[in-house]
Amino acid sequence: MEKLARKQVQQLTPYLSARRIGGSGDVWLNANESPFDNSYQGAVSSLNRYSECQPKALIEAYASYAGVKPEQTLTSRGADEGIELLVRAYCEPGDDAILYCPPTYGMYAISAETFGVERKTVPLTAEWQLDLTSIEAKLDNVKLVFVCSPNNPTGNLIRREDIIALLEMTKDRAIVVMDEAYIDFCPEASTVDLLEQYDNLAILRTMSKAFALAGLRCGYTLASAEIINVLLKVIAPYPVPIPVADIALQALSEQGLARAAEQVATLNQNRTYLGEALAAIDGLRVCEGWGNYLLVIFPNGDELFKAAWDSGMILRNSPVENGVRISIGDRTECEKVVDFIEKFYL
Repeated sequence: MEKLARKQVQQLTPYLSARRIGGSGDVWLNANESPFDNSYQGAVSSLNRYSECQPKALIEAYASYAGVKPEQTLTSRGADEGIELLVRAYCEPGDDAILYCPPTYGMYAISAETFGVERKTVPLTAEWQLDLTSIEAKLDNVKLVFVCSPNNPTGNLIRREDIIALLEMTKDRAIVVMDEAYIDFCPEASTVDLLEQYDNLAILRTMSKAFALAGLRCGYTLASAEIINVLLKVIAPYPVPIPVADIALQALSEQGLARAAEQVATLNQNRTYLGEALAAIDGLRVCEGWGNYLLVIFPNGDELFKAAWDSGMILRNSPVENGVRISIGDRTECEKVVDFIEKFYL
């Protein structure tokens, strides 16, 4: 049966999510999840009926939160589906390409490869910023340019002036897709205000991180009404289950937003604590981080990662040499990480 699959699928290596990698332990800091387990009362009636494709109340609530118009908002099964929708809607297999800048999130490449779309890469600079000159040289046949900010796994912000230069460079040629999965931890760095000026901008958002709803699978694409209407042509008929819309609406209520803001502030404080404590250990480089995680460069990253894994502390190894990405947990979890690493280097 495998031989009946499309050639691209036969050769595809699936994205190794945190859950696929597995592990066992009592400190889980490998998936950039929130440590807060908030309670909700989900809708349990009317499940004999299909959900709306784009629930009006949910679209209006998130548009209000993001500061855009409802017609500029599309909800999907996580931001991952948003990536897939953009590739499916805008890229002709065998003709068009996407471009992305590693080290960065792996699903841009996986989604393109799944649909037989060419993948072009321009590595980030030594400072993990965009190499605009090299990007411009590779734009032939590129329909989508993916930029993650804060970038996963490095944690840094991409310079706003470079994002604007990229939008100017790609006018009438390609869509710049800003992945803002972690922007709720630094909302001042969002590019959402640029939607008014650039119709070739699309922004990916999620409720998995700051809203502590990774298991809900609820994401959003913010873009011009024209782009949203194109995506509506290829999205599944019923992408948002009734309980998902109900819980997401609760999270976007006045009370829910206040709770999310409080929890974000706590996680940002914990990130500061973890970064300062690890930076005090000789030989470690703690990279500046703006999301709910930190990338730490160790003298022997693979060895540290395995030792932590064996002890029941599940972190995430990184494509950056000797880099280990550590999600920000509660204060107790952060203290356990610091204690383990200090003892490891004694």
